[in-house]
Amino acid sequence: MTVRPIVQYPDPRLRQPTAVVTAFDDSLRELAADLLDSMKAAQGIGITAPHIGVLQRVMVIQLTEDESPRTYVNPKVVWSSAEKSRNDEGSISMSDAGAEVERPAKVRITYQDLDGKEHEEEADGLLAVCHQHEIDQLDGIFWVQKLSPLRRERVVKRHEKIQKLRRTAAAAQAAAAQDEK
Repeated sequence: MTVRPIVQYPDPRLRQPTAVVTAFDDSLRELAADLLDSMKAAQGIGITAPHIGVLQRVMVIQLTEDESPRTYVNPKVVWSSAEKSRNDEGSISMSDAGAEVERPAKVRITYQDLDGKEHEEEADGLLAVCHQHEIDQLDGIFWVQKLSPLRRERVVKRHEKIQKLRRTAAAAQAAAAQDEK
């Protein structure tokens, strides 16, 4: 179990569709454990393998500390409600920016567990949002692509500005530390 670095937007791996998992073995279990550790370290509630640079259809969701984490292998949405809901979304790969996204209020997904056994799950509320958000990521759709072009541009510019400020602050800290030596 390892905390792996989070791939940061606009890395092209965040927009690549993932490969279907066919081997349900110890390396898959290790990947799932690394995803969970990496998600917790990033203080997220959902993560996909592409977030750590692995282009496989695996995601982990843990909405609260009180619930057990859920690992989904090869998930796909098989039904979504006509009813919509709007929710704030963001990403551990773009942790400094977020926006409201409209999605179906309820979904049904199919997936496999770490042993390859097939399951079906229906969700609403935050879990439905997370299912759709993370499955989009596995399909190569980064969440900002769900925004209008104007809103997407604003979110990306805000993210770029914050990243630039962080780099400047880090460079200033490094220079100050060097001066102290």
